[in-house]
Amino acid sequence: MIQKLKTKKEVREEMEREISQYLTGGGAINEVQQGISGRENNSNLNQTIPFIEGEKQTRTPLTETVKALDDRKNKKKSISSAVHRPKKRIIYDDFGEPVREVWE
Repeated sequence: MIQKLKTKKEVREEMEREISQYLTGGGAINEVQQGISGRENNSNLNQTIPFIEGEKQTRTPLTETVKALDDRKNKKKSISSAVHRPKKRIIYDDFGEPVREVWE
């Protein structure tokens, strides 16, 4: 059975119902000033969170590996272009009718 997606209007109405139920049940909404953050000391929101604490690991240089891969790729291209493969060419007469095939 395919479940129908809610429209924006339906979502908005549902949220309004939930808020009114919360308020009538004794809940309260605290107003927070603009610019205040839930983070401690109002720190930078875009700051990355380190996964592992301790010394930062150095990156492994891969320039030699990438160069070797590029050289190998370019070598394959030069070998395949050096091989001459015969191509079939069709010879036509003055009226555009094929006369014969020639391999070059």
